[in-house]
Parts: sequence; C-alpha cells; structure tokens
Amino acid sequence: MHAKRWSLLISGLVQGVYYRASTATQATKFGLTGFARNLADGRVEVVAEGTEDQLQQLKSWCEIGPSAARVDSVEVSEQEATGEFSDFGIRH
Repeated sequence: MHAKRWSLLISGLVQGVYYRASTATQATKFGLTGFARNLADGRVEVVAEGTEDQLQQLKSWCEIGPSAARVDSVEVSEQEATGEFSDFGIRH
C-alpha cells in the first residue's frame, strides 16, 4: 500500500484535555507513525503517515477527540510521505 502523509490542524478546546496523548494512543492503534503537538495559538497539530484508510480512521477520531475535548474543526493537508518516523509520539 502506498503511504501518505497528512497534517491535521485541530481547533477547539483541545489543549489541557489529554488530546495529544489520546491521539498518540489511537494513531498507534491504527498503525500510523508521526506526532502530535500543541501550537501556541491553542490548536493541536497532528502529522501522521500511513495508508489512506489508516489516516481516515485517525481523522474521524480527531473530529471527536477525548471526552473532555470540544473539537470545532479539523483541517487536513496532504503531502508526500517521508518515512522519517519510526513510531507515533508527542512533541512539546
């Protein structure tokens, strides 16, 4: 299967509610590599690599997030996969 890379920008109440940790758990479950990190403007950025199906599963999960979160929007942009990640982690 051809690997793709998606960058997702998640807006809403997504910092301080275990969004990054929950995303890392789900991404690992879906077999994705990449990272999640907080941005200074209050959004969370997720960069993930995997198949289209895996990425779509993660996007669907990101639209809901953990129970304490309130997701207003998820913006997605697609790039070429680089294969630079060995797992899915949290960046600070």
